[in-house]
Amino acid sequence: MKNIRNFSIIAHIDHGKSTLSDRLIQVTDIVSDRDFQDQILDTMDIERERGITIKSQTVCLPYTAKDGRTYFLNLIDTPGHVDFTYEVSRALASCEGALLLIDASQGVEAQTLANLYLAMEHDLEIIPVINKIDLPSADIERVKNQIEEDLGLDPETAILTSAKEGTGIDDVLDAAVTNLPAPVGNIKAPLKALIFDSHYDPYRGTIVHFRVFQGKVKAGDSVIFMSNRAVYKVEEVGIFQITRVPQKELSAGQVGYIIAGIKTVSDTRCGDTITLKDRPCETPMPGFKDAKPVVFSSIYPVASDGYEELTVGLEKLKLNDASLIYEKDTSVALGFGFRCGFLGLLHLEVVQERLEREYNLSLILTAPSVRYKIIMNDGTELTIDNPALYPDPSGIETTKEPFIRASIIVPDRYMGVVMKLCLDRRGININYQYLTSDRLEMIFELPLAEVIYDFYDKLKSVTQGYGSFDYDLKDFRKTDLVKLDILINGERVDALSQLVHRDRAVERARRTCDKLREEIPRQMFKIAIQGAIGGNIIARKTVSAFRKDVTAKCYGGDITRKRKLLEKQKKGKKRMKMVGQVMIPQSAFLSVLKTDTD
Repeated sequence: MKNIRNFSIIAHIDHGKSTLSDRLIQVTDIVSDRDFQDQILDTMDIERERGITIKSQTVCLPYTAKDGRTYFLNLIDTPGHVDFTYEVSRALASCEGALLLIDASQGVEAQTLANLYLAMEHDLEIIPVINKIDLPSADIERVKNQIEEDLGLDPETAILTSAKEGTGIDDVLDAAVTNLPAPVGNIKAPLKALIFDSHYDPYRGTIVHFRVFQGKVKAGDSVIFMSNRAVYKVEEVGIFQITRVPQKELSAGQVGYIIAGIKTVSDTRCGDTITLKDRPCETPMPGFKDAKPVVFSSIYPVASDGYEELTVGLEKLKLNDASLIYEKDTSVALGFGFRCGFLGLLHLEVVQERLEREYNLSLILTAPSVRYKIIMNDGTELTIDNPALYPDPSGIETTKEPFIRASIIVPDRYMGVVMKLCLDRRGININYQYLTSDRLEMIFELPLAEVIYDFYDKLKSVTQGYGSFDYDLKDFRKTDLVKLDILINGERVDALSQLVHRDRAVERARRTCDKLREEIPRQMFKIAIQGAIGGNIIARKTVSAFRKDVTAKCYGGDITRKRKLLEKQKKGKKRMKMVGQVMIPQSAFLSVLKTDTD
């Protein structure tokens, strides 16, 4: 165990975490130059295009230090987005130390602080690393001051690197060997191991990523997962070196994988504890909880005959993504589909893109919503996330919506616009403090429903890219919730219904009606597009009718002839409107999703 180091790299989005991982892998020669590619730990196309880590990876790096000894450095990579905070916390629980990566031009940002606090909760040894020192805009002294003032770490221990150019990579590896503690654990004690991730292999079943804290495990052992008491026989154990490398056994302090014929990823829960069936440990690892979805949306195929393909696509995607939750759903307007739960809006976008790319599907998503609590007059409590399940308002006593605690770090010159943005979203300003002479942290409590649409994009635009944002769920609070229905030609379209705060209902209804008027094609009769709360119409737009010139054949003559023809046309249009069905194009449903992003 003296020669093992388990560490993670934590950073704000786009501070160079994947690039630093690439350089560490290149320096330790576990991949040949011919097989190497940029962002080698990011295996999905979406990760490469967006420059974010969605699915965390693990790699064991053999490194010969200056003292001549070979050390095994287990790099446990973590996702970089706020949606995946729980996965990050489980990866950190498997480590003894962390490299805190900070961009030399951007400095300390919101998730830098949030991830530092997460690491400190797990008592990790922190090594600050200042990256991108080759940039013309790099200000190393300013970042060192921020490390001291904002983070409370010693700036003199900070390692200067440029992951892009390969500068200072050996210093990072040496610091990992000398500054990070070796793991501790009793090899002879009963097995206790923590699952921090898993992925699905079509030939071997679920591959479980885990860290052994005490005892040892080998092929042939019977293991038990402590959260669901499932028992499996171990087929293979090993370590990750980009590819899987089988080992005879894994013992305390090591990080690796286990294959045990597990059929689905959802059987292995992130944060669960593995122990031997015959000789179990007394207590599981602390901190385990089920991943709870936060944002909900319904997914439908564009063509009704695409339902079977969507079913197959979701089943296969669920094998690789245990946090995706879905159930069958139907809509009068859109037919059969699925109601899905996501960890956040980025998770929703990733699932949508993967379904469209990997399974060649064309999809429609309904407007995302959050989970509300509704207390009825008889005292019963309902939890709903779908407008279709909203009960009769006369039987409702109170409604509650989830609130978040948001931490926003901005240069002080943007304080006014950020304050206005948050207050417009029904935010409550809790606190603000200066981190340095010109940067401040603003703490707001905001309704989650106001954040899931486009809050992050708006924040980036009003702060010209300098604002950074991090949040965690707080509690449920009383709210004035209403169901906004959209009527087209007097018919309710269930797929366009939304749950909104009463103060926002008129504005949301007007925007939705405006968008639909642009998208719905004109007919031979007028089409009324209305927003309604119950029986009250609160917004209306009209798609004007095409008009046939029925008086064209009248050359001169008495006006009554023309009037007679126009009256006849009017009656015909009225009758046509009574039986006329309005076809709503797919683009209309998509446009409603974008009502808040313009």
